[in-house]
Amino acid sequence: MVHVYNCHPFASQQIVQVEQEPRLVCCGGGALFVVATGGCKVEAYNLELEGCPLICRFATMGTVRSIQHSKIGDYLVTIEEKNSATYLRAYTNWRYQAEEKARVGVRLLGHLLRGASLRGGVQMEIIEIPMSERPVAVACCSVTGDLLIGCDKTLVLFTLRRQNQQNLNQSQQNLQSPSSNTQQSSSQSQGQTSSSNQNFSFLDFERSVILHLPGTKPKQVALCGGYVAVLAELEVLILKLDASPEPKTLEESSDPHKSADYLEDQTDFLLLPRHQELLGDRAKDCDITVSIEKTGLEDRGQYTLSYVLFRRFTPDYFQGCSVEETQLHSLQLHPLFTSNQSVALDEPACVFCFFSLPTAGYLYSLKGGVELLSAYQYPEKVLEAVLTDHLLHVITKSALQCFTVRCAAVAARIEDPYIDTTMRACPPSTLEVCALRMQLFIGLRSVCVFGRHVVLLSTADTETPEDTERNTQRRGLELKEHTMLTGIFLAVGIDPATTPALESLLSRPFLSRKWTISSPKETSTAGHGWNIYVVDTVSPITLYEEMVEYSQRYAETNPQAQSLRHLFSEAHLLLRASLLQPTEQQQNSESDAAVSLQTDTDKLPERQTAAQTDRQELEKALRKNCAQLGDCFSRGSQKDCHLALPYYRMSGLSITEIMARNHPLPSSPHSYGPGFLFYLKHFLLEETGQILSQEAADEVIDIFSQSEPSQLVSVCTSPSMINISPARMLRILQHLEDSTGVSVPLTITMATMTLRLDDLEQYTQLMDRHAEMLLVYGFIEEPRLLLHGGAGGGGQHTHFHPTALTRQLAHSQPGLLVAGMVALHENNKVQLEQADYIFKVLGCENCLQVDFWEAMLMASSQEAVIQELLFRLASFYIDRLTQTNSDTHTNPPHKRPTRRSLKSADDLINSCSHYGALYPWLTVLSPAHTTSSQHQEALYKLQSLLCGPSLSVCSVAPLLERLSEETIWGFSLHLLCTTRRGQYDSSIEKLLDRCPQAIIAYANHQLQDKNMALWWQKLLPELCNRTRAAADNNILLAALKETLVVVAMETSPAEFLELIPDDGTASYFLPHLLTCSQRHLLA
Repeated sequence: MVHVYNCHPFASQQIVQVEQEPRLVCCGGGALFVVATGGCKVEAYNLELEGCPLICRFATMGTVRSIQHSKIGDYLVTIEEKNSATYLRAYTNWRYQAEEKARVGVRLLGHLLRGASLRGGVQMEIIEIPMSERPVAVACCSVTGDLLIGCDKTLVLFTLRRQNQQNLNQSQQNLQSPSSNTQQSSSQSQGQTSSSNQNFSFLDFERSVILHLPGTKPKQVALCGGYVAVLAELEVLILKLDASPEPKTLEESSDPHKSADYLEDQTDFLLLPRHQELLGDRAKDCDITVSIEKTGLEDRGQYTLSYVLFRRFTPDYFQGCSVEETQLHSLQLHPLFTSNQSVALDEPACVFCFFSLPTAGYLYSLKGGVELLSAYQYPEKVLEAVLTDHLLHVITKSALQCFTVRCAAVAARIEDPYIDTTMRACPPSTLEVCALRMQLFIGLRSVCVFGRHVVLLSTADTETPEDTERNTQRRGLELKEHTMLTGIFLAVGIDPATTPALESLLSRPFLSRKWTISSPKETSTAGHGWNIYVVDTVSPITLYEEMVEYSQRYAETNPQAQSLRHLFSEAHLLLRASLLQPTEQQQNSESDAAVSLQTDTDKLPERQTAAQTDRQELEKALRKNCAQLGDCFSRGSQKDCHLALPYYRMSGLSITEIMARNHPLPSSPHSYGPGFLFYLKHFLLEETGQILSQEAADEVIDIFSQSEPSQLVSVCTSPSMINISPARMLRILQHLEDSTGVSVPLTITMATMTLRLDDLEQYTQLMDRHAEMLLVYGFIEEPRLLLHGGAGGGGQHTHFHPTALTRQLAHSQPGLLVAGMVALHENNKVQLEQADYIFKVLGCENCLQVDFWEAMLMASSQEAVIQELLFRLASFYIDRLTQTNSDTHTNPPHKRPTRRSLKSADDLINSCSHYGALYPWLTVLSPAHTTSSQHQEALYKLQSLLCGPSLSVCSVAPLLERLSEETIWGFSLHLLCTTRRGQYDSSIEKLLDRCPQAIIAYANHQLQDKNMALWWQKLLPELCNRTRAAADNNILLAALKETLVVVAMETSPAEFLELIPDDGTASYFLPHLLTCSQRHLLA
């Protein structure tokens, strides 16, 4: 479906004053090129100036049959005929022909001018490009400046090369003979002449690849950024040509000569192709085989070819167009760059392909997956069409008409990944197109576009000589065809005259496409009237304003009309297309040096300032348009109501302004649009930092009270509603409770309101309604009862802030607060760093924060979180031990007394598997009394962590270095680390040095199983040596006796005998040896 809007896209028109009847026109580089009917002269007119004054004119070497301009390199390429031969030529530096009697150089492809021609300075060059086949179509790449030539059965790609004059001079000097002094002196004499042109680039082309297409005859070709498009009468084939750095063997395709012979054999048959559309990889299944013949330098690797799109149409009647008139035309590959790209360096963000039948046009997107964007249905037969970033311009015999395009919708999604999210939106690329008001003309023949200038060629002839000859030949062939088919039916005994259906069938032409083609002939030089019009389109901002004015008729009759939304979507894409365009500086970065001659450098800052101002106006208009689209979707259907959110966000309007735009309609004073409610809920759910006034907050409450009362709890807990009237809100919540029943989040919300009213008695009554576990579930259901998010960045911990209820719980119910924070973390409502920040804001980093870590350690099952918590708790316990040890005799008056922990060491040991039971020998090492209960609590918890299975000793060992071993409790911690590392030998020595009374308890617990041998390998020798040195040490003697008892139980008599020292004290060991022997005999 094509919408029609009476918006005028044209601002003005002017007639170009040409002396002779024009035959061909094309435009580019700010110029209009006109080829007269004689075909041997090209005139260039300036499209940027009023009246289109003549820039220059120059003669061609033959009759021009086709002409194209390349933006990259600013050159012209023509297909010319002379003496029944066809030539391909390129014209470079044509702007220098503005000087009368300017020099012209003629050379072959690859042969750069030297000698006198070079010394003459910059001049126009005519490059003769030899071709082995007759060229029928030509195209220039708007991205690279490369050249694509279409021949009868091949495509030839020429790569644009730039040769700097200085490099050319060096190569010329290298070619000179060393003994030629005359040439050397001549080269020196021309130094002054050519010094001003040392940085000028000469253009040349290199034949890089040939594509053989034996199954098709190109009528038009197109080239853009590696995409190659070929258009036949009813077929379109698009290929992607990539240069591979590594040479690779090409797969052999079918024999082109065999295919040609097969097609030749079919000339006696009537072949009707079937309609076919193959996209992406499926396009390789078409019956057109393509083979590659590389002709460039061999060290540059090889080309790879992939099929992108193939479409074939069936010859048929199309809305009054006969079979022979049904031909494809207006093939175009259109690149689209975005504002964050450099035209010179980057590939285009998007590449689009357009082609057209007389009654329908088709627009495809090629990059990132092939997709049909739009199918244009024309009201009458279209002769030619041109695609631009903003509009599609089509001409009929009597009118110029514009259609909207969807290029901006595709490019916007490539440039901005946040489109189609709750952040930003853009109308879909599949949005139905619309036609704008047409402009009437007489006898239009061709159209071309440069920027905002649409160039039209019109002639008053109603029928060209080609049409007259084609129609005469067609009528003769139709008669011959009718006679032949009638004879066939009569031969099989069927008289078509007696069968109306057959007679009607034979009255229709069935001419094959091949029969109806006639070679083009020269048009008559005696024209009956002709004109070249330059029609300027209005600026996008002007067309947008007209669309807004046009939309008023829909807004007044039906604000929810689909056409109103469609019109605003069209305006949105129009503005986006303008904003996506690169800046003027980027667009000119690849322009040829000669083009800069037309630019007034003094006005460049003014033009940049004007461009910046225009962009600001476009951005302002886009914000206004987003607000209009938001209004449409806010009252729209439930299906699309979610789009109101991103459009309102893009509008930059405040919540108060959006509420003012969405007052209920008089017909339904209590009804709000679903899109508006959707936006309002998301605004209140997301932490924007925008605080509503009391009046606006009360209005929000009224909106949800009427529309969605169930959302009142979520609305009240939004940080944007901080200025709400608590007394009024409490009454509304009580009324909600009476109507819907009691719920935990509702009760907590009512308690929050009473807290803001300083009614602590009622607050306590409400909080005592439910058990603590139910209150925790209420916090999970509505986390913003405890936490409010902040706006902006600054780190993960700055995103949340405590509420008034959180501050109250920190003083009155700290256990409930800790349980609530643990539940929020385990339900992914808050991160560990964010919870830490909350406790720091509350001033509880030394109490509730540690309680939270300990509770998290009991509840969490994530290994990464557990290790982080273990390290934090160990660090805190060590800090506590360090501080309490240094504050033994001083207690600063400014330091608040530390609150007792919610969980004692025994509680943690009994309820958390990460806290282990204290080793028995630690009780011997524990001091009888410590400096404070906090010190003792921290010591026991740290010892319990070191005794547990989870804490990595290596991670906390550097922290333990802060604790001295001089104290017995500090020694116990270091001994725990040494033991956990498995260093039993050193542990035994340290323990015998510092606290020998604990050695047996240590050995009974630690020296078991695989470490049992240490009793007699390490402990027994140590005790023997130490008792020998201190025979009166009763502690060591008792430890030695206990050790001998264990050794006698675990060893054999022979082993025990070897353990007895030979220092004359064997009698001391004999009773234990006897016990060992008796045990061995009993065993």
